[in-house]
Amino acid sequence: MKTRFNSYDIICMISELQRLVGMRVNQVYDIDSKTYVIRLQRSEEKVVLLLESGNRFHTTQFEWPKNVAPSGFTMKLRKHLKNKRLESLTQLGVDRIVALQFGSGEAAYHVVLELYDRGNIVLTDYKWTILNVLRPHVEGDKIRFAVKEKYPLDRAKTDYAAPNGDVLRKILSKSKPGDNLKKILNPKLEYGSAVIDHVLLENGLSGNMKINKNPSKGFDIERDLDKLVTALKQAEQLLDNAKNQVAKGYIIQKKEERPAAEGESKFLLTNQEFHPMLFAQYKDQPFAELETFDRAVDEFYSALEGQKIDLKTIQMEREAMKKLQNVRKDHNKRVTELERAQLEDKKAAELISRNEPLVEQARMAIQAAIANQMSWDDIDLLVKTAQDNKDPIAIAIKQLKLNTNHITLLLSDPYDEGDDKDDEDNDDVDGRLKPMLVDIDLSLTAFANARRYYDQKRSAAKKQQKTLESADKALKSAERKTKQTLKEVQTISSISKARKTYWFEKFYWFISSDNFLVIAGRDQQQNELVVKRHLRAGDVYVHAELSGAASVVVKSAARGPVPPKTLAEAGLAAVGYSVAWEAKVMTRAWWVHAHQVSKSAPTGEYLTTGSFMIRGKKNYLLPEQLQFGFSFLFRLEDSCIERHRDERKCLAAEGVASDVASVEEQDEEIVVSDDDEPSDNEDSKRDSEATLATITEETTRIEIEETPQQQENDGERKVIKEEVKKEEQHKDESDDSSSETGGLNTHIKIDHGTGEVHTESKTLTLVEITQMDEESIVCFPIFPRKSKKTIEKEREERRKQEEKEKKDAPKRGHKGKLKKMKEKYKHQDEEDRALRMEILQSANTTKESKKAQKKAAAKNTKSKAGARAPKIPQPAPILLEAESEEEPEVELEQPGADTDVELLNQLTGCPYPEDELLFAVPVVAPYSALVNYKYKVKLTPGTSKRGKAAKTAVQVFLRDKACTPREKDLLKAVKEENIARNFPGKVKLSAPQLHKHKK
Repeated sequence: MKTRFNSYDIICMISELQRLVGMRVNQVYDIDSKTYVIRLQRSEEKVVLLLESGNRFHTTQFEWPKNVAPSGFTMKLRKHLKNKRLESLTQLGVDRIVALQFGSGEAAYHVVLELYDRGNIVLTDYKWTILNVLRPHVEGDKIRFAVKEKYPLDRAKTDYAAPNGDVLRKILSKSKPGDNLKKILNPKLEYGSAVIDHVLLENGLSGNMKINKNPSKGFDIERDLDKLVTALKQAEQLLDNAKNQVAKGYIIQKKEERPAAEGESKFLLTNQEFHPMLFAQYKDQPFAELETFDRAVDEFYSALEGQKIDLKTIQMEREAMKKLQNVRKDHNKRVTELERAQLEDKKAAELISRNEPLVEQARMAIQAAIANQMSWDDIDLLVKTAQDNKDPIAIAIKQLKLNTNHITLLLSDPYDEGDDKDDEDNDDVDGRLKPMLVDIDLSLTAFANARRYYDQKRSAAKKQQKTLESADKALKSAERKTKQTLKEVQTISSISKARKTYWFEKFYWFISSDNFLVIAGRDQQQNELVVKRHLRAGDVYVHAELSGAASVVVKSAARGPVPPKTLAEAGLAAVGYSVAWEAKVMTRAWWVHAHQVSKSAPTGEYLTTGSFMIRGKKNYLLPEQLQFGFSFLFRLEDSCIERHRDERKCLAAEGVASDVASVEEQDEEIVVSDDDEPSDNEDSKRDSEATLATITEETTRIEIEETPQQQENDGERKVIKEEVKKEEQHKDESDDSSSETGGLNTHIKIDHGTGEVHTESKTLTLVEITQMDEESIVCFPIFPRKSKKTIEKEREERRKQEEKEKKDAPKRGHKGKLKKMKEKYKHQDEEDRALRMEILQSANTTKESKKAQKKAAAKNTKSKAGARAPKIPQPAPILLEAESEEEPEVELEQPGADTDVELLNQLTGCPYPEDELLFAVPVVAPYSALVNYKYKVKLTPGTSKRGKAAKTAVQVFLRDKACTPREKDLLKAVKEENIARNFPGKVKLSAPQLHKHKK
């Protein structure tokens, strides 16, 4: 199979792609380590140019899967090529090297694509100094492909003219005996083997002709040299013509024979080669013709993956048919063996009967020797001595098998006179039998030995009859299994082709109960990618302070606040994909808004890969039991999507405000890392959070630092101490005010020597915490508290005052504008101004911009949605004052139309019988998210390995009585390596009648 360009292909492709000159680079992507995509654009025209190191370059109309993160080489190409114009696309000499120039003058950059050997892609500046190279290496002693080196332009070959007769005679005279013509010419010429084969066939020659091996059949230099010169001139002319015209494209195909049912094609056409013209050697083979060579190359490479699936299908079909043929062969062989055994047993029995005296005498002689206690060697020597003396009985004994109490006799038909030489191969000519070696049991008489052989013959006949009777059933069963296998193979092949890999499948992922997409990183790099690329404004970031905990993102842009149930499920995912799963530990996670996550570290610190700064309040979630579920989502055909649209409906609008997900908010600045090693100043807090299951009493020490001003003002300190004493004295009277103080049982002590206040407080239970308001959680009741109404009233007044100040304060640049307006309209009186404003207002009302209309509509819908949405404890989406001047490094996209919602609506966990299903996608999620799914098993921390547990779960699903044939096919088509990919670790399966399915 052809996989790379030759010189003729390069010339044809460059001629065709001259239409790209003048287009600008929009973006550069990498598909893999060798393949890069350059997106070009000119006004409304868009083209994607694909470059593969060592193999090919062409435009593509297909969507190639890009790498999740651009490589360093891609970033370098982006830096220098973005928005540059493609000025030229040329071939360096006649070598397999393509040079693309972007930009002109001193701003020019060259991308050099090498299509020989291992290939390479080199980026140079306008002086051909290498800026970056895909594969740094050294050729010979002097040529180095490395940064800051000059690209060697002079090494490219510049001439492909056909050699004359003298040169060809000299080349052919140096050939070795037995070398063919193509093997000698190909290294010396730049045309490529396909072109050489074509021109040789056009001139009555062949590339496989041997040099002077056999002048009548091979290549004779004196006779055929002129033909060879003419052929090579024709090859040179082909390359010259290719520079001036756009060639058609031809894909050479091959027929692959396949076992197929009646009415189906018995052949599959597979692509083998691509060429810019139909060469003579391929005229008898099937081919596909396309309008351009560029289009043919694109079709050839884009069909490779599908072709691999088809070839694998054919291989599986052949194996299935081979099994059926083996069953038939085995059956025929068994019947033949039984027939042969019957004939031999019958013949042996008849020979014993006809040679009864000889058999008896031989048997008695050996028994007598054994009775005389002769050794086996002596008996063997005795038989050989008798044979030398021409004893007829000894001559009939051919072998002694005394270890099994048998002897082997050569018996012949005593009634055969040996006259019919022509009939010596026939066993039954007038009842005569050929001589035969027969084993005789020494413990049985001659007639008993004959009867034994007859019994064996009858037993073989019975076996043959049973084999023939069961043959029909066995063959029909084998044929039925083969047909079923062929059908399954075809189905799996079609499903594999329809299978679409979603962008989020590279991460840990699931769809929450409220139809929100939740993704999490598998490692440090993916945690970095999840936040940097997929965390948008409006999304929620979830994490757990455990080693190995994943960074979880709930995709909720433009869909309003995230419901508590989804937050709880995301928190369980963050805990489950950590050491808590193996340790079987229940702990809690927390969540923050997207704008609170930043990659900017404090001064003097450095954030490693997968680590982020969290600024502001953390919202803690209630601990959940470690219960995951495994299931399958089915991709619906577009016409069936509508009937499943609201099956994962968000219940937030139906009064779930009572289910409070956040139990605590803390205003702080912390670092989130993959390792999640707590810093020194957070050890005590994180240790207490990690032991939520057993909440105990703790003592909090609050130190009041003394500033110089406080040291001078002793009177103020005395007032504070007196207030604290009063609070301590009236402690018993305020026992019933637990609701006002947040329910904290507090005991206060004062060290009069140091001025420190010691507070002993009892930590409350989770139920008590959820019943407390925000102020009561944050504040400690050390000093006399104001009433709740007074606090809320002051807060409202403060908020209104801030809004008024913001509203009255002029925005940036407004002072200058006001100054200019005063200067411009200083001669205008009030009447003129009123008249002009009326005119402007009427014009605006009649012709309002579309942008303003969209803003107003969005504002109305947002206000309506806000009125319907339940109250969920989430902090306001603003930065703290301390961070208002800092610009976060993580760029957040503004919430737009959530395209993921339509993507998720294509997938369903509970298909209807009338649905048309395309493929199945395995999913691992918190068990509460899989309640409504048709197939599900519960996963809890256990000892079963992931692969074995996944296979067991699939078998449970396949044996479900409600499983339709189409669903079975879809489940079988899922690759084994993808099923257990998202399991959190070793698990224990739980499902109805699981042990029955295991048996």
